[in-house]
Amino acid sequence: MAATFETPARGPRWYLIPVRVLLVTFVVTLLSFAVSLLLGICAVVLAAKLHRIQPDLRIAYRYIALPAASVVAAIVLISASFMEVRHYRRAKVLRRMEHQIGPAI
Repeated sequence: MAATFETPARGPRWYLIPVRVLLVTFVVTLLSFAVSLLLGICAVVLAAKLHRIQPDLRIAYRYIALPAASVVAAIVLISASFMEVRHYRRAKVLRRMEHQIGPAI
């Protein structure tokens, strides 16, 4: 007969929701800024070569990467908030159901 070790599962923590939302938003915003900056630099350099002028890479920062990252940040902030609240509510209901029924063996 094998010994069963039950680890007490902690319930969902509501105060961690904003931390997770802000962390995910920050990471995704940085990633989108990096990708859009790379694409913006490539586009500015290509346009400068076609027009035979010196490339002004400030355009890639000001008019391409920053607005794109801002839009992505707003979308991620809203969607991550909804997803985390939904996950919290689901975990709370499942925890309550497990408490009423009993732990699964």
